[in-house]
Amino acid sequence: MRFSVQFLSFFVLQVEGKEGQTSKNYKHYQTLDEDEYELSELKQFLHAEFTRTAKRKVEKNPSSEQPPTKIGTFLVEPGHELTSNPNFNLFARLRTVDNKEDFKNAGDDLVRSYLDTSSVRGGALIVSQVKLDTHLDDPFVFVMKCDFEKQIARISDERSLISEVEMAISARNMKSIQYPHMPEEGMIEEWELKVHQSSHARYFEDFLKFVTYEQSIPEIVNERVMDYVQTYVEEKWPDASNEERQREEQDLELWAASDKRDLQEKWEPQQVIEAAERIVEIKPEIEIRVKLGDTSVRGLLADFGFRLHIAKLGDHYAMVVEGDSFTFEKGFSPVELLQPDSFENLAQQLIERANRPAEPDDDMPY
Repeated sequence: MRFSVQFLSFFVLQVEGKEGQTSKNYKHYQTLDEDEYELSELKQFLHAEFTRTAKRKVEKNPSSEQPPTKIGTFLVEPGHELTSNPNFNLFARLRTVDNKEDFKNAGDDLVRSYLDTSSVRGGALIVSQVKLDTHLDDPFVFVMKCDFEKQIARISDERSLISEVEMAISARNMKSIQYPHMPEEGMIEEWELKVHQSSHARYFEDFLKFVTYEQSIPEIVNERVMDYVQTYVEEKWPDASNEERQREEQDLELWAASDKRDLQEKWEPQQVIEAAERIVEIKPEIEIRVKLGDTSVRGLLADFGFRLHIAKLGDHYAMVVEGDSFTFEKGFSPVELLQPDSFENLAQQLIERANRPAEPDDDMPY
């Protein structure tokens, strides 16, 4: 990808004081046109970031609950156009202006809006209108935020050795907004933008009040599972005033809110398989992660009931994982030399151990 900068405005945000008594100010340093940008030192610092931002991978439904990069969609009321969305209008203005002064003024409006967000930090905010040379004439808008770096020094002379650098910034952990989103090179989605926030703070989401984000895969799965649980409760106890149903609902609420959860032993295996199949339809690669005793198992939810099985073994549990072959990680272990016993023999040994009275060395391996 080759990008050319049409206009770029450089702002510095100053945020001082404690929460509740914060002073927020900004200063416009300079707005550059294409020729001025090409001759500026800023090009060496910034230019690679346009390609890096555009190529950064992002999923409509992320695999984790708090991904650093998201796709946002402008919110509009039914029957209304995109122009009814204030966030869209702000970016559309930056995208369509054709002179330095208008671009600087549009950038001023964006910075003032950004400073209204809670917990905003000081740093450099760079707003640019950029064209993709290889495919499109329609420009993109990039908003890039660099926080101030602490304890930065530069080498000085032989006597003082180093000198302090005020307001140092770095491209490391740079936050960014790209509008419009480009799912593939040369293809744009006018309703979408790409937001990247490398830290846990969600400044851009606070700033983009009229943008929505799709649920992550874990959120979708959690929602589906709770829907199935609610259906199970309603079918088992149709009367909502039933005391047993109320106790069950309370127990399930506590279960759902717990970070570490035990096996509930409520559904038959076929019920679990059917529920899992409907969830896997969303994304076949959805994982299941479970810890049995000190052993962690990570596999595909789609394999439950087929290649991954859970069984009761007396007062304990057993997990059976089947596959075509083993792959061992780095570092040798004697297990790699094993000639496996038959499953029937192993199952018989486990059953016999579960049925005999407990002995002090029962937890020792055979």
